[in-house]
Order: sequence, then structure tokens, then C-alpha cells
Amino acid sequence: MLTNPTDSWSQLSPRQAIDLQRQLASQVIQRDDLPEIKTVAGVDVGFENRDTARAAVVVLRLADLEPLDYAIARLPVAMPYIPGLLSFRECPAILDALSRLTIRPDLLLCDGQGIAHPRRLGVASHTGLLTGLPAIGVGKSRLTGEHDAVPDRKGAWVPLEDRGEVIGAVLRTRAGVKPLYISPGHRISLATSIEYVMACLTRYRLPETTRWADGVASARGQRWLERLKNLPGAG
Repeated sequence: MLTNPTDSWSQLSPRQAIDLQRQLASQVIQRDDLPEIKTVAGVDVGFENRDTARAAVVVLRLADLEPLDYAIARLPVAMPYIPGLLSFRECPAILDALSRLTIRPDLLLCDGQGIAHPRRLGVASHTGLLTGLPAIGVGKSRLTGEHDAVPDRKGAWVPLEDRGEVIGAVLRTRAGVKPLYISPGHRISLATSIEYVMACLTRYRLPETTRWADGVASARGQRWLERLKNLPGAG
């Protein structure tokens, strides 16, 4: 695990943050370096106001996608909103939430980008490097890159390319709905990233990991938390 640098992030200028992203991007592992995956965790961050991030992590059992553990953390943001630097706002709260879990997940599915980022360091890659955990970016929209049309059938995908490099996949998770933008975060390949996202799908557009984490992190959180009340989460 890398030394936690987030306490100093509020001192970074945007230019320094960009330089740090470029340095860290070279450390991202884009091949499979995975343990046996028994648990998967959804990671999402909402903002209660302009200055407070609310991170939620919900751990699911991969075999049946049942929730096992969860945690929530609220922290002041370290940096104002700047496109491309969102991980500097989100990661401190994510790390806090992860530290509160009683079950350490085998794989993270982060709401956001992995290497499908202008500097190849979205929130999933940044979180993966900071924790040492394998991570996948599951983006609801495109941040960078170009792609062809995706066939309208579940499981179909096309490459997402940027400057001649394949940086992710545009994956149709359900017919008739918008695709998701999947990219390796850390310690996982693109093909395996797609495999695990598909394994976490039920009848919805979003994988169950994302649905749970998004629900708990958002203003709708109380309804989702009611379903988790018997778990050992740190709520």
C-alpha cells in the first residue's frame, strides 16, 4: 500500500495535481494480477454540498451478489471541482470508507473511469494505486476517447480508443439502454474487467456493485441503508 498522501492534496495547484497524475499513471498495472475473487465492492462518491464528499463502499459476495458489508465516510473535499481531477476530491473519502470495512474486498468496481482518462489516471486507477487493490472503472458517460456504435444486445462491446490506444470498452449491459464505459483501473486487464462487470449484472443497466454504492452515497441513501441494517457496516 502506498503512503497516504491525501492530507497534503489541499496544497496542490491544478498543475501540480496534473503532474502527479502523469507520474502515477506509469505505475498502473494493466494486466491480470488478481487474487481469487470472492468479494466485489462497489465504490461511489456523492457530494452533500460543495465542500463535503460522501463516499460509500458496499461489499457483495460475487457468487450471488448479496451484500456482506458496507461503510460510509464524509470528508471535506481537498480540491475544487476541476474536470479531469475528480479523484483528488473523491479518493480521501473513499480511503476513509474502505478503512471502516470489516471485510476487505478482493476487487473494486468504482463509479468513474480507470485508464479511460486523458492522463490515464481516473478515480479507479488512483484508488487502486493508493490501496493496492485490483480496481475497475465503471463510467456512466465518456470522459475521453472515441468509439463506434455498440450493437444493441447485452454483452456487446466496442473498443474505446484515444490517440491510437485502446483505453477501455463501451459495453452494452442491457438491450435498449445506454452503454457503460469500462476500463481497467489497476491490476486487471480490459478483457477481465468486462468479465467481472458482466458477472455483477442482473436485469439493470448498472452492475449491482454500482447500484448499491450509488444508492448509499446519494440522497436516496436512507432507503438503501434500511436494506443493509443487519450488516456490520459503519454507516
